[in-house]
Amino acid sequence: MKREAVGVNVPALRSHNAALVLDLLRTAGETGISRLELAERTGLTPQAVSKITARLRAEGLATEAGHRASTGGKPRTVLRLVPSAAYAVGVHLDRDELTALLTDLAGAVVALCRRPVDLGAGAGPVLDAVTEEVRALLADPPGPVLGVGLAMPGPLDHRAGVPGRVTGFPEWAGHPVRDELAARLGLPVVLDKDTNAAALGLALRPAAPGSFAYVHLGTGLGAGLVLGGAPLRGDRTGAGELGHQTVQLDGPPCGCGGRGCLEVLCLAAVARGELPEAARILGTGAANLVRLLDIDQVLLGGRAVLAAPSVFAEGVRGVLAGLGLSAPVGLATGRDAVAEGAAWLTLAPVFGKQTDL
Repeated sequence: MKREAVGVNVPALRSHNAALVLDLLRTAGETGISRLELAERTGLTPQAVSKITARLRAEGLATEAGHRASTGGKPRTVLRLVPSAAYAVGVHLDRDELTALLTDLAGAVVALCRRPVDLGAGAGPVLDAVTEEVRALLADPPGPVLGVGLAMPGPLDHRAGVPGRVTGFPEWAGHPVRDELAARLGLPVVLDKDTNAAALGLALRPAAPGSFAYVHLGTGLGAGLVLGGAPLRGDRTGAGELGHQTVQLDGPPCGCGGRGCLEVLCLAAVARGELPEAARILGTGAANLVRLLDIDQVLLGGRAVLAAPSVFAEGVRGVLAGLGLSAPVGLATGRDAVAEGAAWLTLAPVFGKQTDL
């Protein structure tokens, strides 16, 4: 269950309090929110809220959005976020495709480019392509750019910004992707696993469940886990490698070195055109997550799922229902959930959101 963010009336924590206020402005959208409501929602004094909102307005992050009728006295002034105050880049580096997009401060996509890549070409040529596309997006930026979020297949070390032994592409292991890309672009860069990035973006949507699993089936299979509203990465940032659960002892070999992994079985069924069977296999993995973590919801996404959404949603629901598991199954609509989530790797801290657990 999500807890309401609570402010602290201490001068040393003014940036923390400003982030709480900014996040409420973000979630209020175009309709905005009054100072009184901000004080009630954060637990801050009206005086503290007035000082914070005055500073945010002076910095161009907030603006007035009209007035709202009051139960007594003069109408309340309503404030809203200014999305054009800052921007972020999100990059989804898949095994065969590169997607780069520019979002505003509210996460809305304002520009996008896409091109084929071969992850097996090695870090040098692939990062050349990433650099080229990001520079093209930023050739005439509409405002200040906070940084770049890069999401790619795992496993990887989120804190160090270094890939591990990516399944099928071991040559990426240990390459300083984050630091090299930051040096090339002259911007802060955050590196994370594709599924974690997508899960973060989904977790920051209004009315998102407090705990859920984003299950991604595209060129690979993995999961992004969210508990208490924050991504669960694990001590070594390796959580969520759902595709490499062994579900068939002595099954077909997998690129990870194991046998009978969920990923190799599911992708083989997709390649054969046996989508109901692929959905059943995916449902087995989703059921394991529900049993292990007692999550509120399963969200499905990825290229293969979006090509036949009803088949996968109904197939996974059927497996869970057959096992007596009540977690609802939904679809993370939109082809670019990973790239949009990658942008949130940079945006989330602005709103005081925890991005590591």
